[in-house]
Amino acid sequence: MRCRLVATDLDGTLLSSDSMVSPRTSRALQRLAAHAIHHVIVTGRPASLCKPYFSALGYTGLAVCGQGAQVFDAGRSRLRSWCHLDRTMARQVVDRLATRVGPLDLAVVTSGLDGDFLITPGFSRGDERELSPYRVVDAEELWDHPIDKVLVRHRTLADNDLVGAAAACIGPEMTVVHAGRRIVELLPGGFDKATGLAQVVSSFGLTARDVIAFGDMPNDIPMLSWAGHAVAMANGHPDLMAVAHEIAPANDDDGVAVVLERILDQGVIP
Repeated sequence: MRCRLVATDLDGTLLSSDSMVSPRTSRALQRLAAHAIHHVIVTGRPASLCKPYFSALGYTGLAVCGQGAQVFDAGRSRLRSWCHLDRTMARQVVDRLATRVGPLDLAVVTSGLDGDFLITPGFSRGDERELSPYRVVDAEELWDHPIDKVLVRHRTLADNDLVGAAAACIGPEMTVVHAGRRIVELLPGGFDKATGLAQVVSSFGLTARDVIAFGDMPNDIPMLSWAGHAVAMANGHPDLMAVAHEIAPANDDDGVAVVLERILDQGVIP
């Protein structure tokens, strides 16, 4: 097995809990570049909300954003590929889900590199820092512009139960993912982090066998299942551990750096 490309999730994986990249992790990423190993960020965040993070990292490569529905060229600040979510279908699914489980708090990400994160009153409860920047709007305003995804929250239902209920309300044209604590997303069907990453990996003339992937949440399972070597973070969701080849230390303990340093020092993936 070769390490020719490293794919990292962003939140809970590459970033610490304060949404920063530690100096140790930055040094490990610089070593990748020195060994001609590609680094690809693969995140559920839409490209429109990733640009500040990419700028802080000095990241100029290709990134997989929006749970795999976008491939973004950070150096040129342009989307290479993307897919929108059908608003009429999304509203119907939200209505079916609300009938099934009761009132929902909603948010949407509008399309394009200047897209907004729009939330309804009550969606943000104590996690404003993680969600910023956002605008609070009336529920009807969510559907005024093209959207890339819908986020749903339930005030009493556990995340896993909400994911299951949402999955029962959608067809093949949509998919549901559990992207983080109290973050359940509805997206266009046929896309996930693995499909987006495969597109980027192929553009480099590489295959899954060349890839080591890091993640922390169930939305990372397709990517870790596809990659040649899969690493779950110790702070991650239990479902991720089942598909991982190894468990890295937590994101706040520089887990990505710990694994990369070992690989670079040894020259191989064990």
